[in-house]
Amino acid sequence: MKTRLKQLAVAATIAGAGLLSAAFYNVPGSYKGVSKFPYQVAGLTERQAAAHLLSRFTYGATPGQVDAVVKEGLEKWFAQQLEAKQPDDSLKQILNHFDAVTFTNAQLVAKYPRPGQLTKMAIRDGVVNKDSVKTDRKEYRAVLQNYMQQNGMAPEQELFRQFINQKVLRAGYSNNQLQEVMTDFWFNHFNVSITKNQCAVFIPAYERDVIRPNVFGKFDKLLLATAKSPAMLVYLDNFSSVGNNVNNAQPMNKRRQALNGLMPAMGGDSVMMNKVQKARKAQGLNENYAREVMELHTLGVDGGYTQQDVTQAARVLTGWTLYPMGDEAYGGGIRKQLERIGEDKLEQRGFVHEGDFLFTPNRHDKGEKVVLGKHFGPNGGYQEGVDLLEMLAHNPSTAKFISRKLAVRFVSDNPAQTLVDKMAKTFADKDGDIKAVLLAMVSSPEFWSANAVREKTKSPFELAIGAVRSLQAEIKQPYQLYTWINKMGEKKYYYQAPTGFPDRG
Repeated sequence: MKTRLKQLAVAATIAGAGLLSAAFYNVPGSYKGVSKFPYQVAGLTERQAAAHLLSRFTYGATPGQVDAVVKEGLEKWFAQQLEAKQPDDSLKQILNHFDAVTFTNAQLVAKYPRPGQLTKMAIRDGVVNKDSVKTDRKEYRAVLQNYMQQNGMAPEQELFRQFINQKVLRAGYSNNQLQEVMTDFWFNHFNVSITKNQCAVFIPAYERDVIRPNVFGKFDKLLLATAKSPAMLVYLDNFSSVGNNVNNAQPMNKRRQALNGLMPAMGGDSVMMNKVQKARKAQGLNENYAREVMELHTLGVDGGYTQQDVTQAARVLTGWTLYPMGDEAYGGGIRKQLERIGEDKLEQRGFVHEGDFLFTPNRHDKGEKVVLGKHFGPNGGYQEGVDLLEMLAHNPSTAKFISRKLAVRFVSDNPAQTLVDKMAKTFADKDGDIKAVLLAMVSSPEFWSANAVREKTKSPFELAIGAVRSLQAEIKQPYQLYTWINKMGEKKYYYQAPTGFPDRG
């Protein structure tokens, strides 16, 4: 009888903890809407619970921090981390040494040209001869280096070094640890890579302006911001995606006329024919972003879409490109077109210019499209792309996919389905509010269970930064620390595939 009563008491306690986790807003005695965490149900002491919290939502506890969190209150500490407003004055002073990471994309393009761009500029300015570039490599490099210095430019590697240094220092020193951990999570989710040289220079501003400010906001806003960023537009090639109606339009553009004019003169020259075909193909539809935005960013590989949906979504997103950032950078050709129209007349002509993003209606597929049963167009424009992303962000498959990915990152490699379901319901009920989903997760008994505590394998970056923090060490050479992390197998910002680094042990 006593055993039975004990079982009923435990069951009642677990049920009560579940009710608490389901109602974490405005709970009496809570801190800013964060309910009492149900760690006692799992048999954890308050100190053990604090250690678990710090293990998951920071890069590692510093000396005495576990006791400090216990004294402050676990719920209060977590609520403050969600606000990301803890003072970081000493860190800001250190980061002031890295001026390049504060530049706009246009400034970065001008300051850190890609090697190919640099050569073109040097040839254009008569500094090097086009035919002698390959004759004396050593002399050629010296001339280019001098040319860069005289024009206030620097090698791209200097930018990447500053960018990586600030990443290591933020992770090691920031008092807003959860913001840094979530920045890393979302960057990995919406991965772009320095290995693709064309987008590399845009990555610092991508993390700074697109990812970090949106890590606790609404998911649809984060999705739209990444879709319109130069880094993502170039990384997954959507910047060059053009509607089929553009190629078939009359009158044809000059480039198209030139290509057609070559055809009769080529006769049987198959090599030249292939070049023309490739040039035509380069003008057409590109499905890379449309595929990944469904498979990796929103619905998941089993999210219920088809190849036809991918093609149709790619058509919806044609015309999304970059605003020109210089004659030698992307958009040099578009710049001349915009100058002819005039900035003040762009909106009435159907263009959308927001920061570094540009929607060009003359490159947009104006036909009717159908994605997941929803009709877009005909004769739609920029807004149908926004509507598509909103539809994907609010799809039930997206709620499940994002919730599971967060649970894998913060709970265990194989999170309980009950936990994922709670998080997905919160995602749907709270309009994709990332804070609310995180609260649902940490307020659930599953987060504190024996199957979760000490069950996540730390990545090389987490392991190294955690060691530094546990020693309260001074990071004098952040890039050297990064080099050792790279040797352990995690070269941040260089993961080539759009999947991002795997997050399982």
